[in-house]
Amino acid sequence: MKPILRILAYLKHYPWQIAMNILFNVLHILFNLGSYVMIVPFVELLFGTGSAPAAEPALSFSQEGITDWAFWHLYRYRDSVGLWPCLLWISGAYLVLTLVANICRYVALVFLSTLRNGVIEHLRNDLYHKITILPVSYFGRHRRGDIISRMSNDLADIEWSVSTLQSLVKDPINIIVFGATLLFVSWRLFLLFLLVLPLGLWLIVRIGRSLKRNSQVGQNLLGRLFARLEESLAALRAIKANSAEQRREDDFRKANDRYARSMVRVARRRELSSPLSEVLGTLALVIILIVGGSWVVGGHIQPSVFIFFVIIFARIIPPIQSVVKAYNAQLKGSASAARFLEVLDADEVIRERPDAIDLPAFSSGITLSGVGFHYGDGVPILQDIDLSIPRGQTVAIVGPSGAGKSTLVDLLPRFYDATAGTIAIDGHNILDLNINSLRRQFGLVSQNCILFNDTVAANIAFGGNRYSREQIREAARIAGADDFISAMPQGYDTIIGDRGVLLSGGQRQRLSIARAVIADKPILILDEATSALDSESEHAVQQSLDAVMRGRTSIVIAHRLSTIRHADLIVVLDHGRIVQRGTHDQLMADADGLYHKLVSMQSFV
Repeated sequence: MKPILRILAYLKHYPWQIAMNILFNVLHILFNLGSYVMIVPFVELLFGTGSAPAAEPALSFSQEGITDWAFWHLYRYRDSVGLWPCLLWISGAYLVLTLVANICRYVALVFLSTLRNGVIEHLRNDLYHKITILPVSYFGRHRRGDIISRMSNDLADIEWSVSTLQSLVKDPINIIVFGATLLFVSWRLFLLFLLVLPLGLWLIVRIGRSLKRNSQVGQNLLGRLFARLEESLAALRAIKANSAEQRREDDFRKANDRYARSMVRVARRRELSSPLSEVLGTLALVIILIVGGSWVVGGHIQPSVFIFFVIIFARIIPPIQSVVKAYNAQLKGSASAARFLEVLDADEVIRERPDAIDLPAFSSGITLSGVGFHYGDGVPILQDIDLSIPRGQTVAIVGPSGAGKSTLVDLLPRFYDATAGTIAIDGHNILDLNINSLRRQFGLVSQNCILFNDTVAANIAFGGNRYSREQIREAARIAGADDFISAMPQGYDTIIGDRGVLLSGGQRQRLSIARAVIADKPILILDEATSALDSESEHAVQQSLDAVMRGRTSIVIAHRLSTIRHADLIVVLDHGRIVQRGTHDQLMADADGLYHKLVSMQSFV
């Protein structure tokens, strides 16, 4: 139960609501019990043959003493006002007590709703915050669909666990109060009930353990199912282009079938607890009816008191069933909470030092000294990188696929942390800097344009709502996007669809450039920004990029080497090491060099 206990620690934010929930639950139990007590005088007046003795019996704290004293006053009141007024008064008291009990129950549920939704809100916020601070490498090893499943389905199970928590608070009190009442009314009959209790507890524990185990398996399978769905949505074009719809559908059906069968196993075990508790409760009731009935016939217990005992006993069974269901819900929720907490506990965050300082305005340059990087498996991705990037220059990074180009530039804004060496900006080690102040220096235009299902204007102004419409339009003009945006049905207020699906590749790229323009960052990272475009779009986008790069420090990862011919410095990477550096003309002079080979392969002279 440790995972669910950690989740319940979030209740510390709601002490007042917890206190009020408990208070009104206790009041509901007491008024409910009071309404059942009204049944005793009602039955006694209708079917009893007793009459009040001349002298008032002494009141003592025992079932017989309280019953004799209460019945004496009941008979005296009946004799003074008549039977039907007495019955009407008892019926009115029963109705009022029931009404007040249910009002208390409603108020308790309102406070429970605040607790449940508040805890889930905190959990959602914490998970989203953790996702935003986890490094990019984490999501390279974990499927996004599985993470979505943890925020949706696992969180739904946790929410149900928190909801049923009231049963673990209220119903044990209910059981204690009603159990104490049964014990007070007839301790001998109460012992008969206790005979079947150990067997019931043993069965519940066995079922609960199996339920938790199968629930965890089911949630893992559901996470994989969501991952398949997310992958299919992201790769829909490739699936259709390769006529792979049927194969992907078959794979999904198999995964869905495994999950469905797992959930059937969970349901079999979860639903078994209720009929078992019902059968065991009925067994105890049958024993009580047989034995208690013989005591009524023998005159050892009054009929009205015995009927009251049976009614209270019947009312103690539902709380026991609720506790069983709540216990199983906590076990199922614990399995989901363990998966949820795996993300919250991930220790792969980019940590900021307590004494981190803000980076002043960029003024001199970037220096990498002996930089190395690996993903934790010990296999080096980058080794011994020494590089200086003066302010205002354009540095291109080229090399074959897998050389480490994107990884190198990802180290600069601390998307990852270097595992060796140091990176400094204006002489400040980036590990000593406030992360937000560091990242405010970098603008990014990548091959994969990150656009949102929002308006054109909102996508350009992403990251800030301080921009006026004129500033947004000016950024679009510089990026060469104003013409096609103005031609859209709603202009800058046009919704561009999920990931900008309603735009062409070149249009998406120019919106991404406009975003970099309006952000006005001093350092610009271009990660193969034109590699996915056709020649015509590439030429138009490259003109936009040239305008944006003017006056900025630019770090360009280039697939098409024709785009970086005029770079101030070209760095050639191979197997994670810098193997060449220089201008285009200098590198082309080395006919045996890697750069010359790469250019020759692209038929560029």
